[in-house]
Parts: sequence; structure tokens; C-alpha cells
Amino acid sequence: MIELGGGLYSLDKKDFDKTLDLTRIKPYGDTMNDGKVQLSFTLPIDDNEKAIVAARLLAEKMGIKDPDIVYHSQLDQGFTFFIVYGSVIHSVDYTKIKVDTVEIEVMTMEEINEFIKKHFGRKIVVLGATTGTDAHTVGIDAIMNMKGFAGHYGLERYEMIETHNLGSQVPNERFVKKAIMLNADVLLVSQTVTQKNIHVKNLTNLVDLLEAEGIRDKVILICGGPRITNELAKELGYDAGFGPGTYAEIVASFFVKELVKRKVK
Repeated sequence: MIELGGGLYSLDKKDFDKTLDLTRIKPYGDTMNDGKVQLSFTLPIDDNEKAIVAARLLAEKMGIKDPDIVYHSQLDQGFTFFIVYGSVIHSVDYTKIKVDTVEIEVMTMEEINEFIKKHFGRKIVVLGATTGTDAHTVGIDAIMNMKGFAGHYGLERYEMIETHNLGSQVPNERFVKKAIMLNADVLLVSQTVTQKNIHVKNLTNLVDLLEAEGIRDKVILICGGPRITNELAKELGYDAGFGPGTYAEIVASFFVKELVKRKVK
């Protein structure tokens, strides 16, 4: 909707996409294909005229045409924050992009409970944690805790799922021991900290420990986090990976159907 002359009017995509070329996608600002973007970064230099030029030159090397330094401020001695506005010169071929996503028909909480009753006749045991040195629990809590997130109840509320949320900073060794003790069906691992690829190292270490204990193939192993993709998860030896915007019913729909597949095999 746009406002013109005090009234609201609907602006349909067909009204402005006459020059849209999916093989050469650029950011959209004011007009199609203008490539307008705004980005910010910090440089380890003092805020002065030379710093502004440095930021502009850096933006040009990033592929930004006619970059304008619209804001700059010294954060501390030797550190300056910049906001740049300009147009990118690059484009991408949207038609050639292939994404490895988890394709599953999502069921409701009630449907998942009935599905488990029908195919297993017992509760599914799910163990979750934020492992390693990672102290973030928002992601794992959103999936597991009863209140869930954004109106989507967590797994604790599911009648046919027994949940164990170990919280944050759980060593992989402790997580594996708990999985064995509970005879867990599903392991959920949340990772937020990604500096220096610490999440990759930690996730890989967990797979190695599960294999060493001989239980990797006996559990559904799932990881999630802001930098997690299904493609990355599979590369690291997981059954699936979920990123932002994932709710409990999505994860549960995947693992109950995956458990059935293994049961049939």
C-alpha cells in the first residue's frame, strides 16, 4: 500500500516489475534494478576526513557505485562507525540458485501426538541443549519449553513427547552420556556463537563422540541456529538443520516422520 493525496492505494508487483530479470537480480530501492543498498561497518581508525575517504574507497571495492558516507561517528579512540548508501554493481542469477531445505509437511501439535500414538504407542524422548561454550538459550528454549515462541507451543506441551532441556554451556561429553542414560530418540543441539567457526568444530565433535559410543545411527540428530542451514548440517553428519523462523511443530514433524522411516527399515 502507498499513500497518495491522503488516500491509500494498492501497488501491485505487476505495476513496476516490467524490467524485472530473474537472471540479473539486484537490490530494490526506489526503482527496479537500481541496486540501492545501505550498509554499516567499523574501521579501526580515528574519525576524520581521511577516514571518510577510506570508508568510501572500501565501499567501492565492495562493488558499490557512487558510495555516500551518510553517517560516521567515533566509537572510541581508534575506532569509527560508518553508514554507507549507494548502488551495487553486481547481480545474481536467481534462476540458478539451488537450496537444500528440509521439505516436510508440517503437522499441528494434535496431529503430531496422534501420529506418535499410532506409530509408536509410547512417548518420544527428546534431549536438547546449547552445547560447548555457547551460553545462548533462546533458540533451544523456543523449541523445547512449554510456552514456545510467538504462539507456537514448545515440545514440553506435547502429550506424546518427553523432553529434557539441559540448558546452555553443556559439554558434548555430558550431552552424549545423558542421551545414553535416557535412551533418547532425538537430539536437538542449538548453536549461536559462530566466531572462528566454533559452531562447526563443536557440532563436528559431537558427531564424533556419538559415533565413538556407537549410537549415532540410533538417534535423530538435529542442529539449529542463526547460521545453521540444512546443507551445512548434513555436511557435518546431522540429519537436518534449521535456521531462524523455525517452530517446534516444524522440528517435531520432521523427526517423527524420520523415526518412522528408520522403523520401517
